[in-house]
Amino acid sequence: MQFQRVTDLLQLKLIANTIRQDIIRSLLEAKSGHSAGPLGLSDFFAAAYFNFMAHDPKNPKWDGRDRFILSCGHVCPVQYATLANAGYFPKEELMTLRKLGTRLHGHPHNLALPGLENSAGPLGQGTSQAVGRALAAKMEGKKHYVYCLTSDGEHNEGQTWEAWMFASKYKLGNLIAFMDRNYIQIDGDTENIMPLDPLEDKFKAFNVNVLSIDGNDIAQILDAVAKAKASGKFTMILLNTVPGKGVSFMEKKYEWHGKPPNAQEAQIALKELQAERVRIEKEG
Repeated sequence: MQFQRVTDLLQLKLIANTIRQDIIRSLLEAKSGHSAGPLGLSDFFAAAYFNFMAHDPKNPKWDGRDRFILSCGHVCPVQYATLANAGYFPKEELMTLRKLGTRLHGHPHNLALPGLENSAGPLGQGTSQAVGRALAAKMEGKKHYVYCLTSDGEHNEGQTWEAWMFASKYKLGNLIAFMDRNYIQIDGDTENIMPLDPLEDKFKAFNVNVLSIDGNDIAQILDAVAKAKASGKFTMILLNTVPGKGVSFMEKKYEWHGKPPNAQEAQIALKELQAERVRIEKEG
């Protein structure tokens, strides 16, 4: 069994919009957490969990499922909102984010909530976990894919590059990685803190199949995943996203990396997102 795929682009855009609104509401209730990254990644998560990933919310441990490894655990509000909308747990539980006794920790804990494949927090660790799982699946002849989402900031760490070098050496075509290339981290612009560009050239030097796309364009995301699968090679897809996407006063501002909106800001954000929803619906 697997989750019913949504193939209509308009519907996927509406799902991404719903996820963004749920992120704002949960962060407001929590009074802590990360805003910019989750909002920027909502299109990707809608595409992943509602289209290209094989999974089953009614049977989270289904052996044939694809494995999703979240390396940049601080963006978990978007994963929680996505899992709730996919049916892994009741949506009202999103209002318990970061509260005492919650299953929705500030960084994901895989034993606390169905649908989580890994615990995250220390940046860079998820890359190695994903590579290890992909190698194990290949050795065992399993047919599922391993997907890994990383941030650009965590590529300041050497462990990430060691993982990709390993994936390339062992020809892990069952592993597709995505980098949230939003150019921000908690204390500023990535290129001021530890320059990463030219990223494509760096990955090519590691013999990695690399694709660079608009990470807020669902059609481009789906096309890139199809190309990655067809290549049969380990692929890194650079998701060029807008941090804070959909909320005008958050977009491209690193200050929103690690803070939630207050009541007034949340009201403005939800108003803008609802207006965007109306615009999307008119497209249809």
